[in-house]
Amino acid sequence: MDRKLSNIVFIPVAVIAALLLLPWISYGQEQAEMVKYTPDFRFRDGIYLNFDQVKANRPIPKAKLLTSADYNDKDFFDKVFAADKIYFYDEMGVRQEVKKEEIWGFARNGVVYVMIQGNFNRITFVGNICHFVADVTTYENRYNYYSPYGYYDPYYYSPYGYYGGYYPYGMYSPYSYRPYSSARNELRQYMIDTETGKIVDFTVENVKLLIMKDPEIYEEYVKLPRKKQKELMFVYVRKFNEKNPLYLPR
Repeated sequence: MDRKLSNIVFIPVAVIAALLLLPWISYGQEQAEMVKYTPDFRFRDGIYLNFDQVKANRPIPKAKLLTSADYNDKDFFDKVFAADKIYFYDEMGVRQEVKKEEIWGFARNGVVYVMIQGNFNRITFVGNICHFVADVTTYENRYNYYSPYGYYDPYYYSPYGYYGGYYPYGMYSPYSYRPYSSARNELRQYMIDTETGKIVDFTVENVKLLIMKDPEIYEEYVKLPRKKQKELMFVYVRKFNEKNPLYLPR
C-alpha cells in the first residue's frame, strides 16, 4: 500500500520539476546556439538598455513596451523615443521605466543603432571591432575682444600696455578678451570593442589597442610607416575581424 502511494506521489513531483526546469533548459539551449556573424545576421528588434543585451541578442521586444504607437508602424521607434521616458515590462512582468538618455540603443529590421549625444546612429560595420559614423556637436573655446563702446581698435595703446591696462573697481578695460564657446556639427568615426562594449574614437592609437589581441596582425600593423598606419586603419580592423570572427546567439 505504501509503495503504491509513493509511486502516485512521485510521478506528479517529477512532472512538476520538469516543467519548472523547462524554461531554463530552453534558455540554455538558446544561449548555446552561437552562430558566426555575417551580413545576413539579423538582430532581434527592440530596445537595448546596455551592451550586454546586444551581445546576448536579447533586447526588450516591442511587445513589452508600453506605448500607444502601432507595433507595425515603420516609425514605431521614432514615436517611442519622442518621449523623455520609456516604459516597459521586465521578464518578471513588472512595470519599469528608464530615461531615454540612459538606454544604449535599439534594433530595427535586424539592424543595430547606438545612441550618441541623444541621437541614434546605425552601426554599419559589425564584428569583434564594430565601426560607425555619428553626427556630433563639438565645442571650441575662443576669445573675442570686448568693448563697452561697441567697437575695438586693434592698435589701442594705454600706458599700462596693449589690451588690458589696469582699471580699478573691477571695470573692463576698453579692449579686453572675453571667452565664448563656438559649436559646430561634424561627422566623427567611432569603434566599439565587443568584448567590453567600450566606444572609442577611430584613431591610429585606438586601432592599435584593439587589434593588439592578435599579435600577428598587430606586429604587421605597427611596422608600417605612420602615414600608412593612418591610411590603412580600416583595412586592419577588417583583417582583425576576418581572422577573429564574432559569434552571437541565433
